[in-house]
Amino acid sequence: MSYISYEQLINDLQTLQNYSDLLTEYDCDASTLVELRDTVSERISAARHQMDRMLTSAADPDAPDEYEAITALAEGGNEKQPVKDLFSRIKGALIGRFAGCTLGIPVENWDIEEMRKKAEYEGGDFPPTDYWKTVGDPWRTHYGETWHTAQRDVMNGCPRDDDVTYTLLSLLIMERYGKSFTTEDVGEFWKQYLPMACTAEQMALENLRKGISALKAADYDNPFSNWIGALIRADGFGYANAGDPHAAAGAAYRDAFLTHRREGIYGEMLFAAAVAAAFVCDDGVKAVRVGMKEIPSTSRLYAAMQWAISVLPQVTDVYTGRALVDEKFPGMHCVHTINNACLILFALYLGQNDVGKTISAAVGLGLDNDCTAATAGSIAGAISGAEKIQAHWYEPFQDTVRTYIKGYPTFSIEDTARRFAALNND
Repeated sequence: MSYISYEQLINDLQTLQNYSDLLTEYDCDASTLVELRDTVSERISAARHQMDRMLTSAADPDAPDEYEAITALAEGGNEKQPVKDLFSRIKGALIGRFAGCTLGIPVENWDIEEMRKKAEYEGGDFPPTDYWKTVGDPWRTHYGETWHTAQRDVMNGCPRDDDVTYTLLSLLIMERYGKSFTTEDVGEFWKQYLPMACTAEQMALENLRKGISALKAADYDNPFSNWIGALIRADGFGYANAGDPHAAAGAAYRDAFLTHRREGIYGEMLFAAAVAAAFVCDDGVKAVRVGMKEIPSTSRLYAAMQWAISVLPQVTDVYTGRALVDEKFPGMHCVHTINNACLILFALYLGQNDVGKTISAAVGLGLDNDCTAATAGSIAGAISGAEKIQAHWYEPFQDTVRTYIKGYPTFSIEDTARRFAALNND
């Protein structure tokens, strides 16, 4: 029996589109072809939806999506604690996040050996201790600006990226709706201000634009519901609820439910809580342990994090850390929540609460390393505060962060830190 790949189906669908357009151009009746194209498109969409449901249900049949069911299976017990030096810690977390993302952009999902060769070619260290001097295909666009903006000697502000944009989007959402915002509020804001998205976020955004409810937007044509897209949106909810992991996890749940299910939701909840805990913690691994208390102890993500903690003594460098994850999760997609969450923990362990060492390790470990470095850098920065971060990580930003949010092309890091700090008083 021969099989047709999903990519081939999409190519065939595009061919139908091209032929129907051509017939229309020459004033021919293309109605039959258009009807066939629409039928094929609907069947592909239905098949994708059904396959996702079958695969995820088989892998995790009892994983809940509803908040009350999640908290019922969580250890809980996290209480709010007062935070010292809040502004400096939020600023440090922001710098750590933006620096980690920027360091990872040119080598996202690269093989470790390829990154090592790139560092050798540039005459730099590996794992990297400064931004990359070169990027591949610098003329290519990345979220609306050319790829070369992530180069060390070209950078004049933090480059655009989804790991940057979603953090700032969360600030705007909470400033508009308050920290008790709903999933519906997030959906409305996305429709108005978010022009583009990827994977699960793209599917949810398209569903919202079709008129599907925000509470159902993750349930249609979305095979990415366990991927890392929700996790990368966690940090802002930790900043706004510094020292209060439970509140941070609750806010993250309402955000994640728009686009993700099961492990995808748990990933955002865990790391929002971990970021909030980092403001009152002296160690990144401890912060992650706190975050684990907010997700079901029966979940695959919880079990994976328990395993990752148990093997920390074996993680002596990026090579051993990545080998452990690849062996534990063979065949798992490179942007899945679970394997990348383990790498965030490993980076925090190797980085020892130093932002530079932490983002260096996260990028060197690979997989979705602009995302993992951003999250790990955020946690390390919340622990250390801005003053302890080496200047070469933030000086190229010139206190400017660029986004693709409609009407909000740039943010000041200083001002953003003040605004997140103000949310803690609400």
